[in-house]
Amino acid sequence: MTIPIYQADAFTSRLFGGNPAAVCPLTNWLPDTTMQQIALENNLAETAFFVKTDAGFHLRWFTPELEIDLCGHATLASAHIIFTQLGYTDEVIHFTTEQAGTLTVTREADKYTLDFPSRPPYATEIPAGLVEALGGKQPLHTLRSRDYFLVYESEDDIINIVPDHAFLSKIDAIGVIVTAPGKEVDFVSRFFAPAASVPEDPVTGSAHCNLIPYWAGRLGKNELHAYQLSARKGELWCELKGDRVLMSGNAVTYLKGEIYL
Repeated sequence: MTIPIYQADAFTSRLFGGNPAAVCPLTNWLPDTTMQQIALENNLAETAFFVKTDAGFHLRWFTPELEIDLCGHATLASAHIIFTQLGYTDEVIHFTTEQAGTLTVTREADKYTLDFPSRPPYATEIPAGLVEALGGKQPLHTLRSRDYFLVYESEDDIINIVPDHAFLSKIDAIGVIVTAPGKEVDFVSRFFAPAASVPEDPVTGSAHCNLIPYWAGRLGKNELHAYQLSARKGELWCELKGDRVLMSGNAVTYLKGEIYL
């Protein structure tokens, strides 16, 4: 048995930038254990699997460690592959997901816009040891939604964080978002998720479901420009629309091939 596999870099217009995701179109679902093994073998932050339906596509995402509830960059990568490799001619793709509802991706020229749920973070107590695990500087604010969400004073604070991944892998959340005002953009961020076998995610759409409502409220505007300051770097154009967030970015195809099962 063979299944097709593609890899695309999301939230970037250049190869080897942004966040790489594997994309596997299926005619029928594979066993969950097989999809998890494929994701582990790919060893990328996410591997996306989808099956065509009458309403669009049913989409699931796997890290090397576990199935995830929401992933932006692998959704963007999946849409990019459907639009550019699979002969899809409409301008909007509807993805059905188990835990995040219906997600849409719209194409305009070479840019894709994701319509995702807004997940505003709420104030919380910081877990013992987390500040030290992020280098010791006290954040201005500590919040959380699915992930812990730490707000710092400056972009340099974010760049200078050297995380203790062993500690972060044991916290009671999938990951940790760190963010601050940007020098050239409205805000910057990084995202660490060693518990999901993703020490640092290059560009994280699900984190921006928290970041966009937070920064829209803090800056008093709904349209925002953001960088995620990983080594590969990602760029997002963002908008808060009620209880939804829009994230726009580019993607480029890196490879296509077959998996032999």
